[in-house]
Amino acid sequence: MIMQVYIVYMGSLPTGQYSPLSKHFSLLQEVVEAVCRNSLLRSYKRSFNGFAAKLTDLERQKLASKKEVVSVFPSKTYHLHTTRSWDFIGLSGTVERNAAAESNVIVGFIDTGIWPESESFNDEGFGPPPKKWKGESRSLELDITQHQMKVRLQGRYRSWKPYCLNGSRQQSKGCQFLWNCSRYCKRGVPSARIAAYKACYPDGCEDASILAAFDDAIADGVDIISISLGSNLPDADFSHDAVAIGAFHAMEKGILTSQSAGNSGPDKATVASIAPWILSVAASSTDRQIIDKGIGINGFSLNGTTFPLVDGKNVVASECSDSSVGCLNSTLVKGKIVLCNKPQGDDGASSAGAVGSILKNEPFEYDASIFLLPASSLSADRHDIVASYINSTKEPQATILKSEAVKDRNAPKLLHILHVGEYLCTRNIEA
Repeated sequence: MIMQVYIVYMGSLPTGQYSPLSKHFSLLQEVVEAVCRNSLLRSYKRSFNGFAAKLTDLERQKLASKKEVVSVFPSKTYHLHTTRSWDFIGLSGTVERNAAAESNVIVGFIDTGIWPESESFNDEGFGPPPKKWKGESRSLELDITQHQMKVRLQGRYRSWKPYCLNGSRQQSKGCQFLWNCSRYCKRGVPSARIAAYKACYPDGCEDASILAAFDDAIADGVDIISISLGSNLPDADFSHDAVAIGAFHAMEKGILTSQSAGNSGPDKATVASIAPWILSVAASSTDRQIIDKGIGINGFSLNGTTFPLVDGKNVVASECSDSSVGCLNSTLVKGKIVLCNKPQGDDGASSAGAVGSILKNEPFEYDASIFLLPASSLSADRHDIVASYINSTKEPQATILKSEAVKDRNAPKLLHILHVGEYLCTRNIEA
C-alpha cells in the first residue's frame, strides 16, 4: 500500500457552529481503509478549511469526490530563493524613516525560521506589539534564558541555527554571512514588527508546512506576508498551489502577500508566481561573484600560512580502502592540508584533524559548495596539477585563501513584476 502526503483543500471556513477538526476526522474515517491508521498530519482551521493527510491514491480519489472538498493534491516541495534585492536595486540604509508608522506594521515571514539570539534582532527602543496582533507575544527570555532579549519577535517562530539562515538574512538588519559575503543584508523597513513562521528545512519547504504558516499568519493579524520561495515552474491550477491558496485567503482579510517570482530565468515562462492576487517580485540573478581559485565558497582564512600538503590516497588508515570520513590516518593528517579525490572530502579531512582540504569537484563542475574547514574545490585538470606537484616535490607546501566577493559589473537589470488585476506590468531598474 503506497501512501503519500496530500493536501485536502476545502475552501473558506463555514460560518456559524462548525468544528473543522471534527469534520476533517469525519471525512477521513469515511475513506481511510485501515481503521487504526493515523492519517491526519495537519488541520487548517484558523483562516481557511483543509488538512494534510497520508493517503493512498484510492483514498485520494474518494476524498476528491466529496462535495465539501475543492481539491486534493500531493504536497510538493518548494525551494528558497535569493535574498539580495535591496542591494541589487541600490536601496540606501540612510533614507528618511517614520519609525512610529513603521512600528505599527507587522510583517509575517514564511521561511526557515530565524536565529533569535542574533544581535540583529535586538529589541532596544521597541514598545509593546500593536493591539491588532492576535498571535503569541512572548519574551525571548522564556526560551533563551542566557540571553536578556525582550519582545522583538512576535509569532510562532522556531529556531534552526546554521549561523545565518535565509530567514535571518531576509528579516534582520545586519546578519552577516558566516562564510563570506562580507556584506550586510538589509530589511526595507527596519522598524517593522516581525512574525516568523518556520515552514522550510534543509531539504526544502513542504506544501503542508507552508499552508500551516499561512493559516497562522492570517489569524495572527499580520499586515503583509513575505514568502521568498517557490517552484521552478508555475502551476496554472491555483487550487493545487499552496502559496496561491494561502495568499488568496490572506487577500480576503486585506493582507498583501509578496512572493519572489523565481530564479529560473532568463528563459521565457519561468516566473513561478502568477496568481493575480500576489505581488510577484523578481529576484533576478545575483550581482556578486565569489572569487576563488576553484569552485566553492571558502569563508576560512589560514592567514597566508603554508602547511604541509599530502595526497589523501597516501594517508588512508590501514583498515580502510579510501579516504572516507573516519578513514584518514589522523596521525599522518593532523596539521596538514589534504588533497582529496572527490567533492565531499572535507568531511573526512575535518574529522581527521586536517587544517584544510583541496577537493576534486567532478562530477559537480558548476556546483559551488560551502566547506567545514579551509578548502578549495578544483576542476579535474587543476586537481591533477596539484597531485603532480605533491608527487614531484620533496616537501610540498600549500595555503588556502579565503574567497572574496566582488561586484559583478555584468549583472543583468532587475526586473520588477507586478500583477494588477489581470494585467502584468513590468518595470526595469538599472542594477
